[in-house]
Amino acid sequence: MGSRSNVVIDGIRQMITSGELVAGSRLPVERELGARLGVSRGPLREGVRALVVLGVLETRQGDGTYVTSLEPGQLLEPLGMLAELQSPENSVHLLGVRRVLEPEAAAHAALRISDDELAEARRILDRGEAILAAGGDIDLEGTIDVDTEFHRLIANASGNPAFAAIIDALVGRTARARLWRAIHQHGAVHDTQREHRAILDALEAHDPDRARIRMSVHVLGVEDYTERHVDEQPVDEI
Repeated sequence: MGSRSNVVIDGIRQMITSGELVAGSRLPVERELGARLGVSRGPLREGVRALVVLGVLETRQGDGTYVTSLEPGQLLEPLGMLAELQSPENSVHLLGVRRVLEPEAAAHAALRISDDELAEARRILDRGEAILAAGGDIDLEGTIDVDTEFHRLIANASGNPAFAAIIDALVGRTARARLWRAIHQHGAVHDTQREHRAILDALEAHDPDRARIRMSVHVLGVEDYTERHVDEQPVDEI
């Protein structure tokens, strides 16, 4: 990206951080904004497109360009693409980040989780147990959905949208598929389900220390398992 486009990015960033533009604000028209930033139409459009990709701006057909909600989930979405592109060797590093974040998210969730959220967590894990009880070849897509939804629910229940956005982005669907296929092939699916149940028990008891420990044990086990087995077989697109 050219230096003039960077001028646009920096200029709009400063307009947001100064409070001149806030979430939902409409950008000045192209001619006015270009004159203010001292750039021509080409670099201006390139800089704006980059901020759209980053989730900072959004274009509305026939209505101009606006600042997005700037919510963590939107701004951290590019992290999900990064996670999807990681090799098996590098994916373990992302799991290391999860090991730091998810136990704290679980501890926060234990203090805040509602009865409705606990009921939903039970339904999610019941679905996972039904998949296991069905026997035969693993329903890989269904298993990934259960795993994703359970961890996402806990992150959301923490009350911290940054926790939820980062955790959700850190392990993409391809990485989860690779991991769960390895877990299935080595007969560890039931162990993982038991760990999920232990986490849920701690949440139901509203015990933050136990929730933190149970999640730590679970994510550390996943990290160790990934280091040992995740590169044994490539995963097809789901």
